[in-house]
Amino acid sequence: MTRRDLPPGRALLLPLALALGLAAMASIDAVRQNPRVSASFIGASTLVALWTLALFAQATRAGRRLGLAITLRPQHYVQACAHASIFLYWGWYWREVYDSAHLIVAQLVFAYAIDVLIAWTTRDEYSLGFGPFPVVFSTNLFLWFRNDWFFLQFAMLAIGFAGKALITWTRDGRRAHIFNPSAFALTIASIALLASGASNLTWGREIAVTQFYPPHMYLFLFLVALPGQLLFGVTTMTMSAVVTTYAIGLAYFAATGTYFFIDSYVPIAVFLGMHLLFTDPSTSPRTEVGRLIFGALYGASVVALYAVLASLGLPTFYDKLLQVPLLNLSVRAIDQMVRSSRFSAAAVSRLHDRVTPDARPASLTGRRRRFAWVAAWVVVFSAMSAAGGVGDGHRGQWLPFWRDACGSKRPGACAYLAELETTLCRAGSGWACNELAIAEAAGDRQPLAALAAWERGCELGFDAACANANGNTVTAGVATGPPTTADYAILVRGSKGPVGIRDPQRLRARACRIGFQEACGAEP
Repeated sequence: MTRRDLPPGRALLLPLALALGLAAMASIDAVRQNPRVSASFIGASTLVALWTLALFAQATRAGRRLGLAITLRPQHYVQACAHASIFLYWGWYWREVYDSAHLIVAQLVFAYAIDVLIAWTTRDEYSLGFGPFPVVFSTNLFLWFRNDWFFLQFAMLAIGFAGKALITWTRDGRRAHIFNPSAFALTIASIALLASGASNLTWGREIAVTQFYPPHMYLFLFLVALPGQLLFGVTTMTMSAVVTTYAIGLAYFAATGTYFFIDSYVPIAVFLGMHLLFTDPSTSPRTEVGRLIFGALYGASVVALYAVLASLGLPTFYDKLLQVPLLNLSVRAIDQMVRSSRFSAAAVSRLHDRVTPDARPASLTGRRRRFAWVAAWVVVFSAMSAAGGVGDGHRGQWLPFWRDACGSKRPGACAYLAELETTLCRAGSGWACNELAIAEAAGDRQPLAALAAWERGCELGFDAACANANGNTVTAGVATGPPTTADYAILVRGSKGPVGIRDPQRLRARACRIGFQEACGAEP
């Protein structure tokens, strides 16, 4: 680490340069095309410039010298590399990520400016390093505001950095920030969006859905998070969170015959949060057993929040965000409980004997202990993958499972089947439109909706839908038929993006494998 004490006039050239850089970015074509985005850039730049001038005046009057230290912390740049890898891979399959690259760069510029200004406003030293990168990247992996409301993205980052600097406590004899800065900002934004019913101002739902588009995304996230798991000892949190959520999902399936999270045991965005959101070492327990408890609480709270949000008819993608600050507030109590007489040294040792892959876990310290836990997580993840707990092949993605579940009258299956058929109909499957209309017309429950779905199916070229839209289904009965090749191209997507398969034989073979019996042995 290198450190220099600078007079205000020289030190504050840094935030001033960042303000000018942000203003200059407002002139690039991708920003100028939307006046509200451009205004967001100019507004953020003006805020930074005015704050810089005010700080210059105050520091000059007080005769202050402002310290600038260069500090490169592994937890910052290792996390930043993991986040950047996710953006690159995810963006290849959802191009909105690449199209928004300039907006992420602008947030980084703004984050550095706010970080340095908060530091020099509240104290005399700023540590310059990669700290803003994981905050900005982590925030954008879970929530973006749409372009017309992009100024709120800057506001969210300002809240995160302010919370880190101003909301602190004493842990183990040292002052430390209480909240994970990105999670704190995400939670504040989530509460405001839920309270105002304004979730449509964000890409939140699209983010949660499209993060599953890349193939083998669970394995990819697992691999890019491994360096951080090894270096920072956060494996116990991730593993216990994933296992807890998976175990609850298995219990739910055993009780109902359907899936709690519909198309997965652990949704991909939740899986991401379990690796790179709530696992900040600075805002999590220090004890190993405490981290196991912390992870289990996160996993269980995801399930609880999903259930509550769904029951209230609210967007469920907030399920991995809302609880993190509350969990951060619990870390001292968790560590104290683990260290108390109720968790005596002997009890901790016995628990370690069961959960640590070593005959004498107490002998493992530092790097050896981290490697042991990572080895355990590799085994657990491999077993879950082999069992279908994580991966691309979950049955809940595809219509045949829900069709069978509805036929068996399993809880919630028919409602979700209708929702899935609606989605597939909108995506362009005439067969799905026809099946949806048949269900809606049963018992004359939704005759107008059924007619609209039949007309949509007819527009898409599905002959049976045309017959139903134009005929008397009361006397002649409803017409149906197997999906066409064009239908299968949509039906076999599951929760992924568009498939690249064009060959009819291959499409039918894939459809047969995922449960469309109509496709098995059928000619194109």
